[in-house]
Amino acid sequence: MLNLKRLITSAFACVVAVSAPMMASADESTMEKIINSGEISIAVQTQGPPVSFIDMNGERTGLAVEMARTFADDMGVELVIKDYDWKGLIPALTSGKVDFIAADMTPTAKRHMQMLFTDPAFYSEVVVFAKKGLDLDSWKDLNSGDYAIGAAQASSYAEQAREKLPEAELKAYAGATPQVVQSVLSDRVQAGVSDRAALASFLKQNEELEIIGTLNKEPLGFAVRPDSVHLLLALNNFLRLIEHDGRHQELLDYWWNSTDWEADHK
Repeated sequence: MLNLKRLITSAFACVVAVSAPMMASADESTMEKIINSGEISIAVQTQGPPVSFIDMNGERTGLAVEMARTFADDMGVELVIKDYDWKGLIPALTSGKVDFIAADMTPTAKRHMQMLFTDPAFYSEVVVFAKKGLDLDSWKDLNSGDYAIGAAQASSYAEQAREKLPEAELKAYAGATPQVVQSVLSDRVQAGVSDRAALASFLKQNEELEIIGTLNKEPLGFAVRPDSVHLLLALNNFLRLIEHDGRHQELLDYWWNSTDWEADHK
């Protein structure tokens, strides 16, 4: 009987010894993982300049990417960038494939049910654009079954088009703004919905396009998992710091408020 007790005790001790590191790993917070690995991973959509895209040198860059890169540099860790189409960003975060989403994402109430958002990293102006000569008095005239509207798939642009132009046909594109622009130019849709900054370079390149109205102005933020509160606080602290030291405005002026970035990256 004594030998049996010793055997059971010894076996239990072995199980505890083996499982303890596994339990510690499972309980490791996102910030602890970043510290221990020396890496921070982000999910980006690389089809939408100037927010995130692959430039002429094959490098991933853009406003959201460079904000994340500055954050990683300030922390002293390596930035790991993972590419997804728009509808794949949230699943990548919630499944643990990345630490946070660095994109021009609107912190809607529905999205907040799955994620936590930072303070606004920048702001967007959601506009309707079309080819010149559409002969409309207002973007509201598009609210008819005679018109088709293009927008990025699973985006707030599509949600706003559906809400404010419910009678029009909505066509959602996985290729985001570039594909929406191409659809307008090729007359597959009569108008598109996107952000003014994202459209700037396309309007510069295509004189036949014009903005015909503003739907909304909205905040855009980065997103973390609900259990990544330490990371959320660190991101918000970072946004406050770069706002005060001027780096935030420098990034906005280069990427968001002008097309200066095109000379270096296109």
